[in-house]
Amino acid sequence: MRLFVGLGNPGERYDRTRHNLGFHVVDGFARKTGAAWLPGEGPYRIARVEMKGEPVLVAKPTTFMNRSGIAVFDLVTRYGVPMNQLTVVCDDFNLPLGRIRLRCSGSDGGHNGLASIIWYLNGGSFPRLRLGIGAPADDVVEYVLSPFRKDEESRVQDMVTRGTDALADIVERGLDRAMTKNNNQNPL
Repeated sequence: MRLFVGLGNPGERYDRTRHNLGFHVVDGFARKTGAAWLPGEGPYRIARVEMKGEPVLVAKPTTFMNRSGIAVFDLVTRYGVPMNQLTVVCDDFNLPLGRIRLRCSGSDGGHNGLASIIWYLNGGSFPRLRLGIGAPADDVVEYVLSPFRKDEESRVQDMVTRGTDALADIVERGLDRAMTKNNNQNPL
């Protein structure tokens, strides 16, 4: 089984913020594949789909960003998902706005949601799709919890679409070919 986990904060207050891009990408993937969101057996919502004969589970933690590891640990344990079949989707202020980067493993890069997951899984040997939100001028927390500006919206929508397609590429082409294809794309 393959597992895609989008990171974000639950609730309308956070919906349009930079920190919720992971939710938007997995929402796009669920729409694209016709999967419906249901309550999970743990602190998350899930959607199930089959692609190329492979079961794919899509999840959105309801634990808030900094405790994402609780939900991911439950999902990985409950469904027996190997680390190389887990892909975490999250925002990244170390990447320019609009850029996406797919990696097979890595550090948390200053992202508290990834740090929580790495702590609960006892390591960072899982793929992640990082979505560039640009660097903050001042306070990181204030920046990631702010909405995108009007002039950024078209680049954000393009990035969400490319992120959604990148998840499909992982299933259809494999991680290595998906990395080659998606890491070389230039944003608008």
